[in-house]
Amino acid sequence: MTQVTETQILEALQGVADPDRGGSIVDLGMIAGLQVKDGHVAFAIQVDPERGPHMEPLRKAAEDRVHGLPGVLSVTAVLTAERPQDGGPAGQVPVDDVLMPGVKSIVAVASGKGGVGKSTTAVNLALALRDKGLKVGLLDADIYGPSMPRMLGIGGDPTSSDGHRLDPMQNHGIKCMSMGFLVEEETPVIWRGPMVMGALEQFMRDVDWGDLDVMVVDMPPGTGDAQLTMAQRVPLTGAVIVSTPQDIALADARKGLNMFRKTDVPVLGLIENMSYFVCPHCGERTEIFSHGGAKAEADLLGMAFLGEVPLDVAIRETSDGGHPIVDSDPESPHTRAYRQIADQVWDGVEQQLARKQAQAPRIVLQ
Repeated sequence: MTQVTETQILEALQGVADPDRGGSIVDLGMIAGLQVKDGHVAFAIQVDPERGPHMEPLRKAAEDRVHGLPGVLSVTAVLTAERPQDGGPAGQVPVDDVLMPGVKSIVAVASGKGGVGKSTTAVNLALALRDKGLKVGLLDADIYGPSMPRMLGIGGDPTSSDGHRLDPMQNHGIKCMSMGFLVEEETPVIWRGPMVMGALEQFMRDVDWGDLDVMVVDMPPGTGDAQLTMAQRVPLTGAVIVSTPQDIALADARKGLNMFRKTDVPVLGLIENMSYFVCPHCGERTEIFSHGGAKAEADLLGMAFLGEVPLDVAIRETSDGGHPIVDSDPESPHTRAYRQIADQVWDGVEQQLARKQAQAPRIVLQ
């Protein structure tokens, strides 16, 4: 198949003019963050904040122009609106409110910091929810460090059945979308916050997710612009916070909890990951990162404690190998822990859905 190049893409975009400024969007320096991988193209169009809400036709024209090139399989074009350096923080272009109409519930798996096993927890939680007979999707929202292609053992490139929306990749009975499918694994994604959110919204709007009972979102670590905007733009049913037991991790987990509470996202509970270590040779238990801190924090903050998962080499090896432990060792105590967590998470989801339904306005015809 013909491989499209960055030069060809920029030449095609030369034919797209800014309706207000009159020049090519390339010559005007409006194209940023161009990424190309095996026929999958992603780029951002930078516009002034006040023009952002009216520039969707320009975005679509640029996307269509590139999509017409030989060798192009998919195009992710996003609008970003950034203020001048002295004009305050970057703004975001509004998009349609309904991003995934067939998805009944969305659960964010988050952490206040990296390195606590959030992605491993997210993938095993998704598989445990699948084992309950639910239709499950997994959105890898970590644009800078996508890990789901490796953890789910998915290779290759996304395709499009209808020529307009990408089909999600699938393995282990889970539908998945990740920036890792669209860029080379070793290629850094050097994008600003608004560009990241534009890409995430396109993953939700322009991917054919179909009907799902629950979408698990592996959030990026921390509490920056991407996390805050995700909490504000996506109708999250609830959030799950992952932390290790030590004080420094719990302090960051508390920040994540407060972020969701300030954006009116229900927090379904806290998970203590790497809770303890049992030596596979002598059976001695060692609490490397302390133990019980997450449960004590959950009790202090008045939230549910969803359970604890040990630090175990099998969990790490199976996740790195693309066969998460819930699938590779379904009878293990670790799998039982994830399934018990999934039971509590789903109970929380059902309670939130019932609460929203009860609060919905009722129309009575007389």
